[in-house]
Amino acid sequence: MLFSIILVSVNLLINRSSNNTTGAKTIQKPLSAAESKAIMKKWEATHAGIFYNEWKASSAGKRVFTSESKIRMYLKEFKNMEGIVTSLSLPPGSMLGFGIMVKIKSEYYILTFNAVNNNDNSKELEQLHHLKVNDKIIIRSHNVSHAPKYAFPIVSGDYIEKDGKTIFKRIPNKGGC
Repeated sequence: MLFSIILVSVNLLINRSSNNTTGAKTIQKPLSAAESKAIMKKWEATHAGIFYNEWKASSAGKRVFTSESKIRMYLKEFKNMEGIVTSLSLPPGSMLGFGIMVKIKSEYYILTFNAVNNNDNSKELEQLHHLKVNDKIIIRSHNVSHAPKYAFPIVSGDYIEKDGKTIFKRIPNKGGC
């Protein structure tokens, strides 16, 4: 009987110590510059990487990057950008959720909105549905992106104001990032 109690106790201790080592969350170290560069080189050799680099070097890609550079400082400093609504829908075939087309600094941009429930009829987006073509709005954003599929840079709308009233403010994700 004593032997079985000792055996069970030892077994529990072994299981507990092995659970502690495997159960601990592993924190991935940031990649070094060399590792990042190697991963990027590997991706550039894929079909998608080749296609992206060809688009980037094309006149369409250069036009998108030029448009992005015109607003880069506004994004970096989260400053107001005045925009004019040019279309209440996105280009055909877009898969960006709800968004509109705007003109900022004489360039055209896709302005997308990421609402909490990602539903076009959500309360966060309700006031945006009342916008009209040629409305002047104030836009603040931290992010602009691009994709070969789209002829315009894609600005993520973090804050939108019309006539001095906030009509959209992105709600940050819970728990940080």
